[in-house]
Order: sequence, then C-alpha cells, then structure tokens
Amino acid sequence: MKWRGRRQSSNIEDRRGSSGGGRSGRISFPMNLGRRGRGGRRRVGRRSAVGGFGLVAVVVVALLFGVDPSMLLTGMQEPAGDAPFTRSASRDSGSDPLRDFVAVVLADTEDVWHVLFETQLKQRYQEPKLVLFSDGVRSACGSASSAVGPFYCPGDRKVYLDLDFFRSLRERFHAPGDFAQAYVIAHEVGHHVQTLLGISQRVREVQSSVSKVQSNALSVRLELQADCFAGVWANHAERTKAILEQGDIEEALGAASAIGDDTLQRQAGGRVVPDSFTHGSSEQRQRWFRLGLKNGRLEACDTFNANSL
Repeated sequence: MKWRGRRQSSNIEDRRGSSGGGRSGRISFPMNLGRRGRGGRRRVGRRSAVGGFGLVAVVVVALLFGVDPSMLLTGMQEPAGDAPFTRSASRDSGSDPLRDFVAVVLADTEDVWHVLFETQLKQRYQEPKLVLFSDGVRSACGSASSAVGPFYCPGDRKVYLDLDFFRSLRERFHAPGDFAQAYVIAHEVGHHVQTLLGISQRVREVQSSVSKVQSNALSVRLELQADCFAGVWANHAERTKAILEQGDIEEALGAASAIGDDTLQRQAGGRVVPDSFTHGSSEQRQRWFRLGLKNGRLEACDTFNANSL
C-alpha cells in the first residue's frame, strides 16, 4: 500500500503506556429487520462494543465477537509490530512508522467517508477517534484486554487498537501485509458508519427480543456490512489516491478469510456450527469485501435485505 508521505489524521489518541446512534440517512439498510425477529422495541444500551478481530486462536471461547469487552478475561499479547514496523524502535527514537501508517489509513477513511456522506447521503460525516493502547484499555463499552483485538465502541464512537495485534494477524492468522492491516482499520470504521446511520442501534433493538440464533444471524449481517463498507472505502481511496500496490487486495482477502467464523472454529479443533457464527464465514467475508470494492456504493452493502449472504 502506498502510504508514506501522505496526510495523517489528527484523530489519533495514543494511550500506550498508560493505565488504564446517529440519524438515519436516505439509505435505510435495516428497514426489514422486523421480519427476522418478533418486532421488539426494547432499547439496548449503547455500551456494547461491535466488531473486533478477537484473538480466538488463543482460547476458543475468548474469540467472542461483538460482545462487551468487559465480559472478556484479561489477557496480554506478545509485544511486537508487523514487519517492517517495530514498536521498540518507534517509541524511544521518536520515529513511529506503524502509528504513522495507522494515522494515514484513518485519514484516508475520513476523506472517503466525508465525500460519500455528502454525495450519497446528503449528510455530514462525523469523524471517529482511533485509540491506540497496549495490554488493556477502558472505553465507554467497559474495560478490555488486548485479547479482544481491535474493536469499535458506539458509546464513545471510538475505534480501539493495540498495534501488537498486527503481529498476531501475520503470525497467528497467517494474514500478512500492510493492506491486511488497513482492511482491519477500515472494517472498524465501517462500524462507525453504521452507528452514524442508526443501523447498529436498530440491530441491537431487534436482538433484544429474538432468540440467540436469530441474534447471531443479525450480528453476521452487521459484520458483513462492515466488511463491505471496507471494500467501498478501498474502491474510492484507490480511485482518488491510487493507494494500491500489487498484492494488496489479496492481502485484504487473506485477512477476511483468516478471521471467518468457520476457519476459526476449525483451527480451534471443533466442528463448524453456522448457527453460532457472529461474523460470517471466510467466503462470506471475502465476498462482501469484494462487492464493496467493485461497486463503490453504499447500496451494494445492504446485507440486511440480501436473500443470500
């Protein structure tokens, strides 16, 4: 990915080393959600985190996608960054290339979503903050250890990321490359877009009155839409800034495949149970990213009314 020398976002909140629903637009993706549940209207608090590339390979059950991070056990990942970046060289010398990379990707998402909100939704995009942390962090969604992986908290509208996750992405999930990392960030920003459009809140309202299986199915649609939004971002970032290099799309698809629910369940040594999926299969995650990448329009990401995922 071509990223060096480009604008960096100022919306980075670096907590490393420290302790410690918007209005709907013209596109109303969850308009038919009631058909999947019993039409409940009980509101669910905004404190549940969404997204998250949890390190399920550590412990099967620790791979709880889309839950409040405070529900997870405290854990710690091995320190490192994704090649060619290293964390030790960055913090002490004043040079922090991995942080710079994240700031550039976040700036790219800002540029793209500002334009898309204005042109496709006739709304103003509200930029999220991206919090860098190490070991553990507190958010409006509760306290989380690094084991939860990157996540988005709608309660404070922030993306949370421990940069050490990128080594696990490469070494544990076998999904190397800077564009695999960019896909992770763009997916979490996709959850922010869902919050601004009122999609996440509506999903959680319906989830409060349906069965566990139905709730999981809605979570899958929410996550696949975030994958599609990541593809939409990549489409427009490439069109406007020519960011892609050879092999970048394959890197993103490799990451999407590596964190599919079916792949993770197989790696955990268990059987594949589709009713327990919360993020979608590897094939589904790749397909919806590709769809957003090819089409470049939000309408293409209507996972909630898709007959087939």
